[in-house]
Amino acid sequence: MIGRITTSTMTQQSLRTLQTNLADRARLQDQAASQRAFRSPSDDPAAAATALGVHGDQARVAQFARNLSDGMAWVTTVDTALGASADLLNRARDLTAQGANSGALSPTARESIAQELESISAELLAKANTRVLGRSVFAGTSDAGAAFDPTTFSFNGGAGDGVHRRISENETVRVDFDGAQAFGEGADSAFALLNDIAAELRSGAEVGSRLGDIDARLKDVTAARGSTGARQVQIERASAQNLSSSIDLEARRAEVENVDSLEVLVHLQSAELVFQSALQVTARSLQTNLMEFLR
Repeated sequence: MIGRITTSTMTQQSLRTLQTNLADRARLQDQAASQRAFRSPSDDPAAAATALGVHGDQARVAQFARNLSDGMAWVTTVDTALGASADLLNRARDLTAQGANSGALSPTARESIAQELESISAELLAKANTRVLGRSVFAGTSDAGAAFDPTTFSFNGGAGDGVHRRISENETVRVDFDGAQAFGEGADSAFALLNDIAAELRSGAEVGSRLGDIDARLKDVTAARGSTGARQVQIERASAQNLSSSIDLEARRAEVENVDSLEVLVHLQSAELVFQSALQVTARSLQTNLMEFLR
């Protein structure tokens, strides 16, 4: 049985067509204005799911970037402190070598060298107690204000593996350094050593044998700086990889969420033409005269 096509049926069908065309035009106008492919997940569930995954990856990469920045601040501070400490110990070695020539030095000269050695010891202690963001870079996980006691030179660092930062999914790096390993502690520390040499100079004792002790401490500081430098290179390498990942993820996000402006404008003009044509066709096809109305 063939159904009858009435004027009401034609009107409803025409309105549905116009509404569909109008919705397409509105969608394209919204894309052109926002430069986004969809507003809500219901517009494109598959693309929305992909976008959520990309945003999650971007959040992780951003956290790694913050960890890398903080870790670089730590290792750079450690490296700077160790470099300055090595310079101080080299100067102390030169002074000790001068003081070893006891026959050519007057008591005044020996006192002058002793005072400078004590000054170097205080400077070295200050470098060993270097802090970043309120935390000592040589005290490990300890919350002590200083890695070394200024009077006894005892080490206040905490036991454990030290301070670490996660710089990638499967990689962490230690960003501090064990102060006791670099400077010694207590009576065996580099600070106590320099003070002892100063006291021996004042007493007129021979200090030439102390050169080996300074060399041993200088070797420890140099080794510590080498280890820190390796960690710094590791962080720099991870930073470059993290930046590359960030760029790739942003490209993926833009591919999923953003639209091609030129393509959208072309489609928008086409949709506008279709909508205007539909309006004209509907207006012509649904013209009702008085006789048709009376029927």
